[in-house]
Amino acid sequence: MIAAAFIKELGMRIEGRGSGFALLAVIVGAVAGCATTTPRTPEQERADNALSERVYAALQANPIYYFRDVDVDVDNGVAHLGGYVWSTDALYHAQQIARAVPGVRGVSDEMKLEREANRGGGDGAGSR
Repeated sequence: MIAAAFIKELGMRIEGRGSGFALLAVIVGAVAGCATTTPRTPEQERADNALSERVYAALQANPIYYFRDVDVDVDNGVAHLGGYVWSTDALYHAQQIARAVPGVRGVSDEMKLEREANRGGGDGAGSR
């Protein structure tokens, strides 16, 4: 509430000088300053670590897709999947598997789709 009053007063001062851009910069800075997250308690960190291990284990237990290159990080129950997979089917299945793990409140997909030419150590030309 104090920040809003300060911004309003500052806005009046700046507006009198005809600088709308400066007011916008002050507002954006004030909002960004209020957007900090609260630190997690040790219990929350342990719970997120345990959930991360369960999600990773569920991915590794899948007999069809290779998920060894998928990274799992959990923050407040939201599983962040990173790394890469080889197909769009694998990407969607990784999301489904993570969502099915008890305790997961959401899934954030940050995985990359690895292209066919990047699979081996060669030049992507294949055998000729």
